[in-house]
Order: sequence, then C-alpha cells, then structure tokens
Amino acid sequence: MVKVEVFTSPMCPHCPAAKRVVEEVAKEMPIEVEYIDVTQNPQKAMEYGIMAVPTIVIDGEIEFIGAPTKEALIEAIKKRL
Repeated sequence: MVKVEVFTSPMCPHCPAAKRVVEEVAKEMPIEVEYIDVTQNPQKAMEYGIMAVPTIVIDGEIEFIGAPTKEALIEAIKKRL
C-alpha cells in the first residue's frame, strides 16, 4: 500500500485544498494517509527537510510542495503501485 503523508500547519491558506485532494483520492485508491501538523511535529518535517506547507510525501519521497491537482496526485501514486 502506498503511504501518503500530508504536512500542514493551522495557519496555512493552501493546506485545506491539499487535504481535500488527498481525501478525494483516498476514496478511489488504496492509500494510507497520515496528516502531520508541522507545529505539533516539527522533527518529522525536519527529517524530510520540509521548509514549506503543504508538502505531500509519497512513500518517503517529497512529491509535491503546494496543493497538487487530483490528477497529478493520482499519477504520482500510480507510479508506485
């Protein structure tokens, strides 16, 4: 199963859109999703060297900085299936 980690922060104006896209894709594809608030878990963000949110990590690799389109996210996940 593909793991998708979504790094967000409460004050981020673009994070809700990123979460929405991931939630839509999760309804259609077998993915494991984890949401990480960088204000609550800064060490996890530092492990990946994340400097901006939203950032989407797929199977341990940074794939998107910013909110992707649904189509782009689906393509990135399909590459790993």
